[in-house]
Amino acid sequence: MAKDAAHRKNGSKISLHPDFKIENIVASADLGVELDLYAIAKASADVDYEPEQFPGAICKIHEPKTALLLFKNGKIICTGSKTEEDIKRAIDQVIKIVAKFIIKDAQSRSS
Repeated sequence: MAKDAAHRKNGSKISLHPDFKIENIVASADLGVELDLYAIAKASADVDYEPEQFPGAICKIHEPKTALLLFKNGKIICTGSKTEEDIKRAIDQVIKIVAKFIIKDAQSRSS
């Protein structure tokens, strides 16, 4: 628990003892492949893709409750998780969704 002393405007000290809890962890990952976001959104009701609004597809996972941003270059941003384990579970679920929609693998991308 963080402890610190603060001062009031009149100069007297007050002791601060804040409680906190983790509400949201943001994580990033790189699948190392290029994704077909149009096909992913068409195949999954949990994925929305409107490239005119935002360059990534938004995938909502219900358990654990998380949202993942999927980008064509294979990068993922995972938000809403409360633990590292939830992040791993959410990314594993997304991999199952996107596995059929890989355009290029990492070796093809670099050449």
